[in-house]
Amino acid sequence: MSPECHQDQTSKNLPIGSRHYRAFVGPAEKYDLVSAMQFNLLTSLGLREHHFLLDIGCGSLRAGRLFIPYLSPGRYWGLEPEQWLIEDGIKNELGEDIIRIKQPVFSYDNNFTLSIFNREFDFILAQSIFSHAPEPQIKKCLSEAKKVMSPTSIFAATFVEGNQNYTGNEWVYPGCVTYTLEYMKNLVEDRSLTCKPIDWPHPNGQTWMVIVHPENEYNIPDLSVNRLSPVGSETGLHENRLPRMERHPYVRLGLTINRFTQRIKQWRR
Repeated sequence: MSPECHQDQTSKNLPIGSRHYRAFVGPAEKYDLVSAMQFNLLTSLGLREHHFLLDIGCGSLRAGRLFIPYLSPGRYWGLEPEQWLIEDGIKNELGEDIIRIKQPVFSYDNNFTLSIFNREFDFILAQSIFSHAPEPQIKKCLSEAKKVMSPTSIFAATFVEGNQNYTGNEWVYPGCVTYTLEYMKNLVEDRSLTCKPIDWPHPNGQTWMVIVHPENEYNIPDLSVNRLSPVGSETGLHENRLPRMERHPYVRLGLTINRFTQRIKQWRR
């Protein structure tokens, strides 16, 4: 086994929060799944190579390792207070050549100062940020996000939905905090934005929501995996009759993307 493979296998056995670039940001064994989940979601929401993307808490570039090669030069921007994570992500996942070609931009601010970039973004991503943050930090992040959102911007974020709202003032990690959906909606609406929960598979059980300006709410695609039937008109095959393997959440996710692509083609006719 090569040293690289041995290192990867070792990281999968490390507890969450260990000082390893994969384990520090979540379950190391799900590093690739969480990466693919974010990429598939944003491209399904309309992200294309010419768009500007802000990745809040980009960590070790778990998602960035897919977004940076995909996006045009200068289109990926990341915010991450732990500079060593970005450096290790570049070293182990991307390499300096792709950084030189794609020219991503990074900030190591630790107070959600998104306006530091001095530009608007087409898409904003905050995967597993609100799942650890106290209310004051969420409010700051939402207020800053509004400053860098154009009328058509899409902000995709996750949180852990629960029956109680976290009332502490400290960042909680590696543990998670919970909020009710109604509570999160109120925080968003207090900033004159609106949010819509979306049914998108998450391997760690978090809830996805899309935050937009109110006038852009009706432009959010319906990505619900529960609306997969019928899957194909040529076969009449329905989702609840799919073979067991095809009922796996990430296979269904792929089917959702395919269905969404077909819908776009219909809209263009």
